[in-house]
Amino acid sequence: MKVFLTALVLGCAAALPAAAQELPVVRAAVLKIGTVNWELETIAANGFDTAHGFKLEMVTYADNGATRIAVEGDEADMAVADWIWVARQRAEGKDYVVVPYSRAVGGLLVPGGSDAETLADLKGGKIGIAGGPLDKSWLILRAFAQQEYGMDLKAETEQVFGAPPLIFKSGLSGDYAGAINFWHFLAKMKAAGMRELISVETAAEALGLDPDVPLLGYYFKEDFLAGHEGLAQAFYEASRDAKALLAEDASAWEALRPQMNAADEAEFEQLRGDWLAGVPQRGPVDAGAADKLLSLMAELGGAELVGQASHVPDGLFAEVQ
Repeated sequence: MKVFLTALVLGCAAALPAAAQELPVVRAAVLKIGTVNWELETIAANGFDTAHGFKLEMVTYADNGATRIAVEGDEADMAVADWIWVARQRAEGKDYVVVPYSRAVGGLLVPGGSDAETLADLKGGKIGIAGGPLDKSWLILRAFAQQEYGMDLKAETEQVFGAPPLIFKSGLSGDYAGAINFWHFLAKMKAAGMRELISVETAAEALGLDPDVPLLGYYFKEDFLAGHEGLAQAFYEASRDAKALLAEDASAWEALRPQMNAADEAEFEQLRGDWLAGVPQRGPVDAGAADKLLSLMAELGGAELVGQASHVPDGLFAEVQ
């Protein structure tokens, strides 16, 4: 009897690794210091992946271009991008599908001592912009300025385009009348004393857009999801679990603090607050609202921005609940 029980225990122990290996693996292509890592590492560290029936692995790449090549070449199964870019890829024949991640968008900041109250007050000044002339925040703010003030923001200001760290540094030095940057750089700029003149969310609402449409998403190949039934929903559930933990338990952020690279407590709190502010409501993406945003981007950025995707391609968004 003792021999039988010992054999049974050993057999069960041997079966555990095999069972774990049967879980589908999702290889996430990420940047070494990407902010998406905050959520993904929370998922892995708390077992939210295995609890929902998959195993998450993070694979680091040098830049966003490399993450996209990794997914396209099947070296990774998923990466993060704004869904407008993904829509362009799908319209060109790639079978990418988006699982919503974040609606974190930027805004336009001015120096703390600026007298500017609206975008109209920036006339004749310099605006530093990360992301280039087709940056979506810049395009939305241009449309807003035209609607609200009859102002051609592009023609009536001088734009300085540069990498996010450069816009960050120059913005803090007071080189610009206003600055547009990626959300996490903006959080650090606010913590250092700059103030938000207008958020992209406010501008989007004024333009009749739905600010609850998450711009950023995890994108997978459709055939990869088809080969693992229910994986899109499972991944979404793990994502929502991580979001809930980070929203409800301040101590969960302590594990992330080292990689947040916050210079001080004020910067840490601003990063945390702005990340949480970008958590979208639970549920599927409103394709109609997304289509309205895409139409505006097509109008403002043309084919150079959206390619052939003048409307949201069928099947772009995963049917998550």
